[in-house]
Amino acid sequence: MSDFAITGLLLVTLFLILGSGVWIGLTLSGVAWIGMQLFSARPAGDAMAVTIWGSASSWTLTALPLFVWMGEILFRTRLSQDMFKGLAPWVQALPGRLLHTNVVGCTIFAAVSGSSAATCATIGKMTLPELSRRGYPEPMIVGTLAGASTLGLLIPPSIIMIVYGVTAEVSIARLFIAGVLPGLMLAALFSGYIMLWALRNPGQVPARDPVLSFMQKLSASRSLIPVVALIGAVLGSIYTGLATATEAAAVGVVGSLLISSVQGSMTWQTFKDSLMGATRLYCMIALILAGAAFLTLSMGYIGLPRHLAEWIASLGLSQAQLIAALAVFFIILGCFLDGISMVVLTMGVIMPTIQTAGIDPIWFGIFVVLVVEMAQITPPVGFNLFVLQGMTGRDLPWIARVTLPMFLLMCGAIALIYLFPGIVTWLPQQMMGR
Repeated sequence: MSDFAITGLLLVTLFLILGSGVWIGLTLSGVAWIGMQLFSARPAGDAMAVTIWGSASSWTLTALPLFVWMGEILFRTRLSQDMFKGLAPWVQALPGRLLHTNVVGCTIFAAVSGSSAATCATIGKMTLPELSRRGYPEPMIVGTLAGASTLGLLIPPSIIMIVYGVTAEVSIARLFIAGVLPGLMLAALFSGYIMLWALRNPGQVPARDPVLSFMQKLSASRSLIPVVALIGAVLGSIYTGLATATEAAAVGVVGSLLISSVQGSMTWQTFKDSLMGATRLYCMIALILAGAAFLTLSMGYIGLPRHLAEWIASLGLSQAQLIAALAVFFIILGCFLDGISMVVLTMGVIMPTIQTAGIDPIWFGIFVVLVVEMAQITPPVGFNLFVLQGMTGRDLPWIARVTLPMFLLMCGAIALIYLFPGIVTWLPQQMMGR
């Protein structure tokens, strides 16, 4: 059989099994086993056992459950209420006023949570009722929250960056540093959009709260000190080289436990709920990663990645054309798969092509995270859309429609990091050398 026939057969098998309701991790393992059994001389059972064990016992992956647990702990604390009180006085003077709490709140929470869904739920819990009560337009509240919450993937620590780092075999610490400037740039684009909207629609922006003095603002912001200290401890330990990503994750867990204990919100039930929530999420991710590792091995034995890379190279695409084609490919794929599945399913095939094209794998990692962010707000499988549907009771098409401007801003962000790659590469080079 030709490579295209084999690829088509395996893709049809993949979607048939997924469509029947089988878990993604098991589906990937099943397709890998079928491919290796039919089109390779290597015994599938032996390869499956060795690969899954190697994937599950990776030391690099240890950071993942710890960062997930840290986010789960903070999700169940009083952090969201305290953040609104601390942020509101500082954004009153900006066009759009309290709508900026969605962007700034998501940016801050993203720095202590690696999940966009957790960021959306936590910040939404504080801003949706407050902004609605004050009379801000619902389309702007929901749209800006949906877009800004995707920063949970881009601003480190990020679950998707750890997954990409493991599958593409690149430095997770470098990826974390590389995500800072693009994350802040995207947050600035979101805030800029809010300001532009407010200037064009001044009648829809409620009156500002009473003006506070500088000292009153500082007093209101003291509730932000614990979370800012936690961000400094986690990211500072990585950036200064004092800790690896895994060790910094452990610092984050201890810090979040201390914060929630001092707040008085850490009960035995909260502790159990956070631990079980993190365990369930990590087990799902680990199963997907194990299945993807076996699928990557199977594809390697069949020879599909090498042949695909050779075929793409023969097309003579420029770097810009290749990046544009991959962006469209990931956006379409994101309509049907979650971000982690997208990354682990494709990296084994795409990385040889990226290396052949001479694209920096760190830059490409941030590009992938940005496109995966876009997938979080594209129907029918946009996880942030599902979270907002549950919180607002609105139907999915309406939420997708009000989120469209944020999607377009992310497209602009991809264009900016392509035209100015230093936005991604400058900080890692300065802090960790070439």
